[in-house]
Amino acid sequence: MQRRDEEPAKSLRINSSSWSSVMTSILQPASSSTKLFPRLLQAVGGGRDTRLVAMVSVLALIWLCANILTNGVFLSPRNLFNLSLQVSVVAIMASGMILVIVTRHIDLSVGSQVGFLGVLGGLVQSSWFPDSPHAWWISCLIMLAGGMVIGLIQGALVAYARIPSFVVTLGGLLFLRNAAYELNDGTTIAPLSTTFQNLGGGQNGVLGATLSWAAAGAVTAYVVFNLVRRYQRKRSLGIQNALTASDIVPAALWCVCAFGLVAVMNSYYRPGTTESMGLAVPVLILIAVTMLMTVIAKKHRFGRHVFAVGGDPFSARLTGINTQRVVLKVFVLMGFLSGLASIVLTARLNAAASGAGTMMELYVIAAAVIGGTSLAGGAGTILGGCIGALIMQSLQSAMVLMGIASPLQSMVLAGVLVLAVWIDTMWRERRPS
Repeated sequence: MQRRDEEPAKSLRINSSSWSSVMTSILQPASSSTKLFPRLLQAVGGGRDTRLVAMVSVLALIWLCANILTNGVFLSPRNLFNLSLQVSVVAIMASGMILVIVTRHIDLSVGSQVGFLGVLGGLVQSSWFPDSPHAWWISCLIMLAGGMVIGLIQGALVAYARIPSFVVTLGGLLFLRNAAYELNDGTTIAPLSTTFQNLGGGQNGVLGATLSWAAAGAVTAYVVFNLVRRYQRKRSLGIQNALTASDIVPAALWCVCAFGLVAVMNSYYRPGTTESMGLAVPVLILIAVTMLMTVIAKKHRFGRHVFAVGGDPFSARLTGINTQRVVLKVFVLMGFLSGLASIVLTARLNAAASGAGTMMELYVIAAAVIGGTSLAGGAGTILGGCIGALIMQSLQSAMVLMGIASPLQSMVLAGVLVLAVWIDTMWRERRPS
């Protein structure tokens, strides 16, 4: 009798043990091998947002198709060098447009700012200081300051006068475009200072092979330094696995990209010589702007305030953030970057034309949206904007090489912008809150 009573108890203990083992196998973390790919995807994709991986995949597909359709011309060193110059202008402004859109605003005047500031800088060199060796840097300062003044005026109207940014910047688009014509009666100012031309990445505005390899080495050293510092910080906190695949793989990819870019740029030679061109000055300016803007957006208090205002302006105001001042600063920063882009474009063209920058606002806004910046505000990355600019300029470059007419090019790019907005809308609706 006693044995019969013990058997159910033993059976119950066995069942409980089995159930506990089943629950443990379900609830315990998966092995490192099964989580390797998601971790890599998360690391490369920038956290939970895997759209960066998707954008890189789309860019690779565009390059592959464009190279096939152009019989290998698209991926030639010469075309990639020219593509890097084109991307630099759009990506510099896109890094500022991202913060503008994050705060739930828009700036439609960036293209007109480029034309107006370019003519202003041309007048400094040709009329105001025609024979001065310092005219080139004086014109640069005036162009940057002019962009900041434009951003200050537009930002004040948006933040303090409470006029919608669409209306303010649309008025700025019309005003500045016509003001550029009035400054010099619509004539083109050329040529410009030879020193100023170097900022546009001409034959003299490049680093050459040796300095370009040194720049790639500097990027690698910076990446390794950050990796070592992260390792030491985790070890000081008592973390056993201080470096994982999610730390090492992205760092290795950045180093490979740096040396790969330099290898491609060095394979393009000066016309009629065997001397490598190397990295162009606009590319260096873009790299510096991207790094600085990324630090501002992720590490600086101003960047955190920008995303807080874009996420929920009312809650940001309740936490003590001066939302009006944040919006004003964002527009001033956008004006500064427009002035910088105008310097690069004007120097590359070696001419100040009132029509420069026409329709460039389309490319800048499209680059920001394709790069993952939400038009609803509160979300966006600087690196994503750069990749978006590269996608837009790659499409345009491919269409030019295929002989597609300019109106049709604009139609295609407009369609890409609408498609990007639609994808962003669907992404936000399906993404869990």
